[in-house]
Amino acid sequence: MIIDFHTHIFPSCVIADRHLYFDHEPAFESIYRKPESRLAGGGDLLANMDSEGISRSVVFGFPWTLPDHYQRHNDYVIESVLKNPDRLTGFCAVDPLSPGAAEEVDRCLRAGLAGAGEIAVYQADFSKDIILSMRDIMTVCAERAVPVLIHANEPVGHSYPGKQPMTLAGLYELLRTFPLNKIVLAHWGGGIFFYELMKKDVRGMLSNVWFDTAASPYLYRPDIYRISGEIAGFDRILFGSDYPLLKPGRYLKEIESAGLVKNNIDKIMGNNALKILKINK
Repeated sequence: MIIDFHTHIFPSCVIADRHLYFDHEPAFESIYRKPESRLAGGGDLLANMDSEGISRSVVFGFPWTLPDHYQRHNDYVIESVLKNPDRLTGFCAVDPLSPGAAEEVDRCLRAGLAGAGEIAVYQADFSKDIILSMRDIMTVCAERAVPVLIHANEPVGHSYPGKQPMTLAGLYELLRTFPLNKIVLAHWGGGIFFYELMKKDVRGMLSNVWFDTAASPYLYRPDIYRISGEIAGFDRILFGSDYPLLKPGRYLKEIESAGLVKNNIDKIMGNNALKILKINK
């Protein structure tokens, strides 16, 4: 069973007229201003899943700033999951700095969504104030024992739309502040798993953290699947395509070329997701 842990779907109103949503949404505009930046609906995702052999996808929207935007988008995710419960697992996406963000997460979990994400603050590092602003969201998710998927990216290298000006120190402080939460770090957690090689502190602090592979073909050589598994453990890596940014097939080719044994490939491609989502085969 292949599970894609990181996909985005958008309601038709956003797909048809994205420019209407640029006002007061600088992160959305920076990522999706160009017409070639693809937006996909639930039907598009399901068709792609069928063509590429994906059994289930974790779906979420966008961490909008305005409550009307994130509520409408999360309602679309809820509706999509209710229509396709055997194929889709939904997460609630919000900007943690937005008014009512924690209440929205609680509303969505009560409506049947299985976690929070993608949680992102695209404009700044994880400062102490921003981390504290996430406390209510993290408390709601910890009490319900559901995962929180947080946007992270590498703090070095080339710039691109959606790259947060984050530091690993800020990200580490966020993880240190919320040790009771199940946290999935998108985009390999910006490489923070490397520091699990340190003799003190870090490995224990990251024991309740998983890493997804979203956008990996754009960022890293295929060796990262083997190296990350040797450092963090193959049971803590989750295949995520970031669809529609990339289709799953490109990842499958890279993973197969990385020289992993089948058991570890199976963990990455779905078995780890089954455990964190508490789904029986």
